[in-house]
Amino acid sequence: MTASRGMAILSPMRTNLLSWQFQGYAANHVTRKNLALHIVTVPAFDAGLAVALASPVLGLPWLLVGLAAMAIALVAQGRGHGGEPAAPVPFTGPGDFASRFFVEQLVTFPRFVASGGWRRAWSSAS
Repeated sequence: MTASRGMAILSPMRTNLLSWQFQGYAANHVTRKNLALHIVTVPAFDAGLAVALASPVLGLPWLLVGLAAMAIALVAQGRGHGGEPAAPVPFTGPGDFASRFFVEQLVTFPRFVASGGWRRAWSSAS
């Protein structure tokens, strides 16, 4: 398998992912259920990631705890997005999914909260 073919299977990260994701973020986060899920699950995912990364020092059980927190957050957010009036842009493959999901957890959602977007969306939601 060539390197280019391997990248096609994984699908590369979108060009300008940070700005692309943030521009459409508010449109995909308008229901109170999804907003509430995100305000709880994004920090849970981030904490799970930190625990998983620290597991070589903390021990194998902590790796499992961290991965479980990340998986629960992923599933909960997927269900939250299922109730949104506007569906997210479809994923082009595993690489697109992974890059978009990690960037959402680590950059875009915290930016959405810090910019006041989450508060405005919560106030506007029914």
